[in-house]
Amino acid sequence: MKTLELSVDTDGEGCRADKFLSGCLEDMTRSSVQKLFESENVLINLKKAAKNTKLKVGDMITVTLPEPEELDIKPQNIPLDIVYQDEELLVVNKPKGMVVHPAPGNYDGTLVNALMYHCKGKLSSINGVIRPGIVHRIDKNTSGLLMVAKTDRAHSFLSEQIKEHSFKREYIAVCVGKFKESSGTINAPIGRSKTDRKKMCVTYVNSREAVTHYEVIEEYNGYSLVKFSLETGRTHQIRVHSKYIGHPVLGDDVYSKPFKGLEGQCLHAKLLGFIHPNGSYMEFDSELPEYFIKVLKRIR
Repeated sequence: MKTLELSVDTDGEGCRADKFLSGCLEDMTRSSVQKLFESENVLINLKKAAKNTKLKVGDMITVTLPEPEELDIKPQNIPLDIVYQDEELLVVNKPKGMVVHPAPGNYDGTLVNALMYHCKGKLSSINGVIRPGIVHRIDKNTSGLLMVAKTDRAHSFLSEQIKEHSFKREYIAVCVGKFKESSGTINAPIGRSKTDRKKMCVTYVNSREAVTHYEVIEEYNGYSLVKFSLETGRTHQIRVHSKYIGHPVLGDDVYSKPFKGLEGQCLHAKLLGFIHPNGSYMEFDSELPEYFIKVLKRIR
């Protein structure tokens, strides 16, 4: 059994206990978190607590997590668009709508299931059984290039580049509205939303540095085609930052509103640049996918 202790700060004040924990325990579903309360595995200030308890600043939450299940993540013969691969790593072009790795209640049809089949299980073990080989992630409804490590050596080497901000990542997005400046930098820390622990927001409380550079490529009537370059890699960073400056990504049904005929945000991870563990610099660029081109035709 594993025990966690969490202190409630001003961001969590007034939140339901189960909602707060769902945001802290990202790999657990809300229903799984509620079961922790039902099995009396959650204490607040060392007392048994109900899932709907309203939290106060300074509350100490003690969570006893059961031993993880032995998960049987099955390889699946799902077609992959592999841009590059060798003995240490591969770069894959993920389609829109594909989840990157399994999660409770969703163990099939993910990129990891497909990678396990294609790589015959030869993936780095650093991120465990759920996320083998996954060095960085992109959202389900974001398409584009993703790095995968086959060896632990490659995984550590690439992760260090992300940590040092030397891993090059460029995205293309359609954003709502016309930008006042044709280029700029958004330097605003990102943390969990106080009102919805599944969402991120710009906040100066319990947040992490987040820096995004942007450049407007083309303008339309009410929309802009924008290139984003990540200096940091926070959850939903581009989506949160673009919303923050008043130009949300088109179709983002979490941070803005849906766009008819488009499932989720119009955001594509177009370019990856990194130093291979063998010392050579590598860079990959992907074409805009069909769904993205259709959106451009509509707004033009």
